[in-house]
Amino acid sequence: MEDVPFALNARYWAGAAVFLSAFAAQAAVTLIADGVGNTYELIESKKFGIEVPDCKHNVRHIRETLDSELKKNVFAFDIHRDLDDDRCTATDRQRVEIKTSPEGSPTQQHTKGETAHYRWKFKLPSGFQPSPSFTHIHQVKAYGGDDDDSPILTLTPRFGNPSKLQVIYTGSSDSGVKAEVNLAPFINTWVEAYVRILNDDNGNIQVTLRRLSDGASLLSWKSGTLDTWRTGASYNRGKWGIYRSLDNISYLRDETVLFADWCVTETAKKDCPSDIKKP
Repeated sequence: MEDVPFALNARYWAGAAVFLSAFAAQAAVTLIADGVGNTYELIESKKFGIEVPDCKHNVRHIRETLDSELKKNVFAFDIHRDLDDDRCTATDRQRVEIKTSPEGSPTQQHTKGETAHYRWKFKLPSGFQPSPSFTHIHQVKAYGGDDDDSPILTLTPRFGNPSKLQVIYTGSSDSGVKAEVNLAPFINTWVEAYVRILNDDNGNIQVTLRRLSDGASLLSWKSGTLDTWRTGASYNRGKWGIYRSLDNISYLRDETVLFADWCVTETAKKDCPSDIKKP
């Protein structure tokens, strides 16, 4: 066999590098605010679905705003205690959420045996009021199958003395609160969240919440083996926003929760890198 000329060989490796770079760029799906206006259109362009009560309360419940601390645009999720419901289908709860949707890319649809990595930022406002009932700000749920109603995983602020932020797992067994910490350190503070979930009958979950400003750990939990797959499901997906019960409405108020910089991948944690600067 003849040797390949050096120039051709160099062009081959240059082309391969471009290909690998393009592949790496597709390894993760990101959703980043880009300015005021056309917020729904931006979200949907990234193949995220939107679940909002606009059909009854005819305003857009997700918008973009310039955040003075991050010095960039972020997403504001607005929910109104006395005006909103759950998509005109239920009046005992309220929902303003985005989700990786049925029309999403394969990277956003986590089938049996696949590992999903989620990273994003959120900020609960000063005076944030959860209730003794559920107030979820993140869910992982099945799509299709025998039980796609009950979330597999939630991050849930819960009223108490003191109020808590809870990690709740719901499965075929061993369901319940798996970790909880005081809610106070999360108030008026940008938090970077990372969730990894192996979607399988013998799956597992990792949740890490760190303060963005200095990287301080606010909550960290790793499960052992857990059933994270619903029988007959097509895939699992992530959801983010405000989903809350109205059973204890007197505890609640109008809220605006800020979110930013979603990254979803099925390849590796490094493809959704942290923005926390190492000291």
